[in-house]
Amino acid sequence: MPFRECGPAGTWPAVPLSPVAATNDADELADLVRRELAARADPVRATAMASYMKTDMAFYGVPKAGRAEVLRLVLRRYPIATAAEYVGAVEVLWGLPHREEKYLAIDVASNHRAHITFAHVGLYRRLIVEGAWWDLVDGVAANCVGRVLLRERPQMGPVLERWIDDDDMWIRRSALIAHLRHKGDTDAEQLFRHCLARAHEKEFFIRKAIGWALREHAKTDPEAVAAFAVAHRGELSGLSLREATRHLDV
Repeated sequence: MPFRECGPAGTWPAVPLSPVAATNDADELADLVRRELAARADPVRATAMASYMKTDMAFYGVPKAGRAEVLRLVLRRYPIATAAEYVGAVEVLWGLPHREEKYLAIDVASNHRAHITFAHVGLYRRLIVEGAWWDLVDGVAANCVGRVLLRERPQMGPVLERWIDDDDMWIRRSALIAHLRHKGDTDAEQLFRHCLARAHEKEFFIRKAIGWALREHAKTDPEAVAAFAVAHRGELSGLSLREATRHLDV
C-alpha cells in the first residue's frame, strides 16, 4: 500500500510506493536480515520478549546487542545513496513479520540522517500508526520526527500542531516525544503548549510522554520547567509532574 506524505498545507496526498521496494537489492536486504536474525534466534527469549511487549507478533528472540550486529552489517553491505533507496529499505524491512525486523527498519530510518527530511514525514507517520506500541513508536518520534522538527521547524512545526490534537493516540504521543533531543534548541513555548494541550488526558502513555519531555528539557533549562510545573500543578497529572520534576527541587 502506498504511504502518504504531508503536503505544504497539511493535506496527505497519496504518493506511489517506491519502486526500490521491489528491486533485487531490497529483496537481498530482506533475505540478509532474516538470515542473520534467524542465526541469533533464541526461542525461549522470544517467548519472554513477546510477553513483555504484550503482543502476538512473532519474535526471533534477538536482544539489542545482537540486533546492533545485524544493523552494522546492513549499513556496511547496503549503503543508501538516494531517497528512493532509503524509503525502499525501510519499507521492505517494516513489511517483514518479526518484531526485530521492524526494529531494524526503524534503525535504518534513524541512522541515515541525510534522508531524515520533511519529505519523509508521511513514511514516519505510517510507522507510528501501524506500530501502535511504545517500542515501535518512540524511536521514530524522537529520532526521525524530532530531527525533522529540529532541522525544518517552519515546515514541521505546523504539522506537529495538528498532531498534538490527532485522533490517533500514538500520533499525539509522538508530537510530545518529538521535542526530546533538542536541548538548547528546544522550542519551549511549543513544548509547554503541547503539554498543556494534553494535560487533561487519562491515557498513561500520554501522561508519561508529557513528563518525559519536560524532564528532558529540564536538563537544559531546569528553572523554566520548574516554573511551568509549579504554575500548572493543578492541571498536570501526578504521573506527569513526578516525571517532569524527578531531578528538580520543587
